[in-house]
Amino acid sequence: MRVRIFTVQEELPFAGHPTLGTAFALRGNSGAEQITLDLNVGKVPVRFEQTSIEPLFGEMTQVDPKFGMQHDREAVARATGLRVEDFDTESPIETVSTGVPFTVAPLKCLQVMQKLKVNPNGAVEYLEKTGAKFLYFVCRETVDSAARLHARMLFYNAEDPATESAAGCAAAWMVAHGVAEPEERVLIEQGIEMQRPSRIFVRASRENNLRDNRIVNVRVGGNAIEVMRGEVFF
Repeated sequence: MRVRIFTVQEELPFAGHPTLGTAFALRGNSGAEQITLDLNVGKVPVRFEQTSIEPLFGEMTQVDPKFGMQHDREAVARATGLRVEDFDTESPIETVSTGVPFTVAPLKCLQVMQKLKVNPNGAVEYLEKTGAKFLYFVCRETVDSAARLHARMLFYNAEDPATESAAGCAAAWMVAHGVAEPEERVLIEQGIEMQRPSRIFVRASRENNLRDNRIVNVRVGGNAIEVMRGEVFF
């Protein structure tokens, strides 16, 4: 097994796209099974899986999750401009961080997700008071029957087609609240509304012992192919 270390300085302490993309670029055609990146949040290993029928798959292990506050639905509804009845009542709105704190906000159905409009100023003001960076909206009703969650991440008056840092938080949240089983690799679909569909595969473990019942070993991955190559001259 060959391991390479790469240091990245980012405005955010952690982001999924740069991590996976950099690992894929470093691996190249070397056949390495793992690349380890040294990020602001710590060392993040990326393991690769190759099959004969799919593009190369990479899966990063994020730092262990930290669970923050569970939020009042009425407070989140007021801040975002949504209705209280738009939210799923079976699972909590909860802040989770695997490097960046996201508030995982479960909505009740796909129809609400597809028509989602959020008051950006109200959302930012609320998040600043609660210690979270962004809202990650999810629902259990999906477009692809193979997916476990449908997700959207609205920020800065824009939308992200795939948010692997948030997906890791969602993986921990799913295992903590019985939406996914420990070690079960499940699919999160994102970016469909903006016509940039993404498939993010996630899983997490539960550490059962006499002292605690922690969620650990959060992994997030996807397939990648090279679409461009260039050189920079100084």
